Amino acid sequence: MSKGRLEAFSDGVIAILITIMVLELKVPHGASLTDLEPLGPVFFSYILSFVVLGTYWNNHHHLLQASRVVGGRVLWANLHLLFWLSLFPFITAWMGENAFAPVPTAIYGAVMALAAMAFYVLIRTLVGVPGQSEALGVAMRRDWKGRVSMIAFAIMAPVALVAPLLSLGVYIAVTALWFVPDRRMERAHGEAGRG
Repeated sequence: MSKGRLEAFSDGVIAILITIMVLELKVPHGASLTDLEPLGPVFFSYILSFVVLGTYWNNHHHLLQASRVVGGRVLWANLHLLFWLSLFPFITAWMGENAFAPVPTAIYGAVMALAAMAFYVLIRTLVGVPGQSEALGVAMRRDWKGRVSMIAFAIMAPVALVAPLLSLGVYIAVTALWFVPDRRMERAHGEAGRG
């Protein structure tokens, strides 16, 4: 099965999600810099979620470039990932509007954990497709970043109920791990192209 439609659909969904998030940034009624101060948490939440979604898009792109084929299960696994990513505009706005209050920050972490789990499932499903590049399976065998992400988000989500800024710091640190695309996928893409 061709991966082109899967890539195009995913790219479109992520682009729409980023667009929806920016629409939550309301223009202040005043014209001074002090009128921007109340937007600080909302803007910071937007930046974090923009980077999160951009990182997912970047790594999703590299993952699909390193693969040869997709199958029906991959389509469902991809939709599973897109479902969790589609919650980012809502949870970003809620967390920002409430200045990183414990409950919204905890729910944000839970959504991040579930999105990380969905990306992990997508990788495993993609690796298992018959006719898939062996290089992709080898590259993804030791997915320490995926495991660390799921565990860190899952632990820090409930921690946010008592220490939301600590959890937020961990969310940022884990996201930074993914900021640079996974070099294993780049190597697998090169090997898949030669195969």
